[in-house]
Amino acid sequence: MSTLEKAIADTNYLKDPPGIKNWLFTLDHKRIGVLYLYGIMASFLLGGIFAMLLRLELLSPDQVIVDADTYNQFFTLHGAVMIFLFIIPSIPAALGNFVLPLMIGAKDVAFPRLNLASWYIYVAGAIICLYSIVAGGADTGWTFYTPYSTQTSTAVISLTFGAFVLGFSSIFTGINFIATIHKLRAPGMSWFKMPLMVWALYATSIIQVMATPVLGITLVLLIVERAFGIGIFDPAMGGDPVLYQHFFWFYSHPAVYIMILPAMGIISELISTFSHKKIFGYKMIAFSSLGIAFVSFLVWGHHMFVSGQSELAAMVFSFLTFFVGIPSGIKVFNWVATMYKGSIELKTPMLYALSFLFLFTIGGFTGIVLGSLAVDVHLHDTYFIVAHFHYVMMGGTVMAFLGGLHYWWPKMWGRMYSEFWAKISLALIFIGFNATFFTQFIMGSQGMPRRYATYVDTYHRLHAFSTYGSWVLGLGFVVMAVYLIHSLFKGSKAPANPWRSLTMEWETTSPPITHNFDRPMVLEHGPYDYDVIDPKRRLEDHKREVSK
Repeated sequence: MSTLEKAIADTNYLKDPPGIKNWLFTLDHKRIGVLYLYGIMASFLLGGIFAMLLRLELLSPDQVIVDADTYNQFFTLHGAVMIFLFIIPSIPAALGNFVLPLMIGAKDVAFPRLNLASWYIYVAGAIICLYSIVAGGADTGWTFYTPYSTQTSTAVISLTFGAFVLGFSSIFTGINFIATIHKLRAPGMSWFKMPLMVWALYATSIIQVMATPVLGITLVLLIVERAFGIGIFDPAMGGDPVLYQHFFWFYSHPAVYIMILPAMGIISELISTFSHKKIFGYKMIAFSSLGIAFVSFLVWGHHMFVSGQSELAAMVFSFLTFFVGIPSGIKVFNWVATMYKGSIELKTPMLYALSFLFLFTIGGFTGIVLGSLAVDVHLHDTYFIVAHFHYVMMGGTVMAFLGGLHYWWPKMWGRMYSEFWAKISLALIFIGFNATFFTQFIMGSQGMPRRYATYVDTYHRLHAFSTYGSWVLGLGFVVMAVYLIHSLFKGSKAPANPWRSLTMEWETTSPPITHNFDRPMVLEHGPYDYDVIDPKRRLEDHKREVSK
């Protein structure tokens, strides 16, 4: 390595400025994104351990390792950790923090100190939530439904207060992203020349800022009700436990799109990059993100078809549930159209994108099924709901997150991972996931209720098969952890643009220098102009791949 190359390498954000103190008090969005990544991966590990314990308990119809009360606590902690500590912050706070300023040609986010504050608030909320484990656990389910959450003797206050604190981190991140996108785009980057990942983060930020305060108010009311018994959700004192459900789902259904919209942004980037083709229907995908954000506030009642709401309300919410499928369908159609006649490279990130298309489509179609009133009454609170939820959240959000992680991994760390082991890991995850959760569609349609620690022998074979699938799924994640960590020490050096992508984050070094770019950035072409930028080179690359 020459002196000049060494000097450039030493100015990357991982080394400049050095020292743990500079990491803990950093204002660099890239370092904050990496800190978030550490936090959410630790949360994913913890939530995954609870998941494996749940599936192990369900291996047999009778008690295997824990009693029913402990099973309920595992169930609650698995859901709360995975939702509030992993899935909601995973893409916006970790990957979004890292790539958003790079993608728009900015040096940082609009409010770097607010960004750092959001990270520490996330850590504080996580510590408070995890305190619940040593304080006796929580036994309410991750939704904290009243009246049980106001009556159980477990540590509900600490868990709900932790979720309340985490909400501030989400709001701060959303405010920061909105301001950054409005004010810090590079010259030449108009609204319709922004990468679709930026559009997705913009729509997500709107939901975070508008919906999260509702969750905060709801959790405060629950804490007050539990601590002082003032009767907000107690019918004996003039309250209504169903009111809690309205409050909770008014946030939590938009929260589904806080989780899935950034995932859709990643998929747009992956499919265009690895098809080496201009994205089909750019404006429709961009506007569909805003459309999903808008409609997400109108469909919370479809979680409550059996709660006693009026027939008219149920019909309206059922119709709106069908309606929300339109913007999601637009995206799926446009992604498939983008791949048509494209020069497709089946690199690991693209394989994750294809997995997303398959799994998320199953999750989406089963969501439409559950939007039908007559069907939902039969399937409500069965394992069909569990399977649908996981096909959307894990088959959708987590698959896209893993695709984005592999896509931007060379940019983040300056190292390439093993494509062979990455594909082995993906195969294990894909097979294990479908074995675990597709089985649960069958169980649910046959009437197996969710949240039960024991069950009748009728479902034994299906539960056992689902548990075996979870072991394959877990093995896939272990393989992934091994080769990604190995790449940090032994991986080959990553070029600035290993995927030949056209978005702006690939115009800086891998890993990026501390201030992102060595010159003021000016947008000279659209983010997906593969049909304009050197089409001859693209054709030659395609012929080379075909000849292999």
